[in-house]
Amino acid sequence: MSTASRLPNTIQRLAAKLPTQLNSTIRRLAVLSLIGQTVLVVTGGAVRLTASGLGCPTWPRCTNDSLVNTPEMGIHGFIEFGNRLLTFALAAVAVAMLVYLWNLRKERRDLFLLALGLLASIPAQAVIGGITVLSNLNPWVVGLHFLVSMALVVLATLLVNRAYGRTGRFMNRSLPALPGATAPVMTAVAVFSALAVMLGVVVTGAGPHAGDADAPRNDLDWDLFSHIHAVPAYLITAGTLFALYLVLRKGIPGIFRSAVFMLLAVTLLQAVIGFTQYYNGIPALLVGAHMLGAALLMSAATNAADVARFSPVK
Repeated sequence: MSTASRLPNTIQRLAAKLPTQLNSTIRRLAVLSLIGQTVLVVTGGAVRLTASGLGCPTWPRCTNDSLVNTPEMGIHGFIEFGNRLLTFALAAVAVAMLVYLWNLRKERRDLFLLALGLLASIPAQAVIGGITVLSNLNPWVVGLHFLVSMALVVLATLLVNRAYGRTGRFMNRSLPALPGATAPVMTAVAVFSALAVMLGVVVTGAGPHAGDADAPRNDLDWDLFSHIHAVPAYLITAGTLFALYLVLRKGIPGIFRSAVFMLLAVTLLQAVIGFTQYYNGIPALLVGAHMLGAALLMSAATNAADVARFSPVK
């Protein structure tokens, strides 16, 4: 028997060993994907805030002569290459997720497509990262790189919710009935969260943390756009407080209650960090914390909107 004829049989034997229903490994991979995407935001922030954006001065190699960073490049090369390396780890998680879902690709098409979207976005992120380096850290390209990371956090959050049966067509528990206005308000909070993140990118592009001393800025009024950036943040707070009122007033139990409290905690944390950094000269450590908070906010807002969408209406 030729190698080509043996290949289909080998694939079939491998497929037979893969799960035919959701198991703990698939759920753990979903959580690992969400954690990894969030960590990628943090490491990307570290690259910018330590002026390591050109720690690897070219792409796809780290230098013209080396695929990896060299000792002569110092800490900046280590930080930049470490951020690049994390992309490969996330790709491995996405591939593992697709493999474990192979026998479920038709039955759980929702999970398979989300995992496929995460995998397909990773090389796109790598290309945008390469353009970022080759454009000498153009602030608009840097911002796009960050926004794609935010989109991946959203996809990973949806993946976790579907994998655990919290939302979607295959929910494994009944959700509490919510007032009719809840889902639209939570959707609006998620939209305002995305808008706040996008405006935050503009603010950062006008600020001092360029990723390298010679990197260009977008030449916009940093102070003006900081105040514009705060407007959707106020709307997020208002929507979250409205949801909190419903939860406490109506005695809504279950995962929506937990989602609202989580969203409230992240929103308040982001507000404290944002005001503190604004009035203290935007120190790098607080900017990094604000970037982490942005990822947590997008995840928490997505989770609350997702749960509200699949809850029955009173």
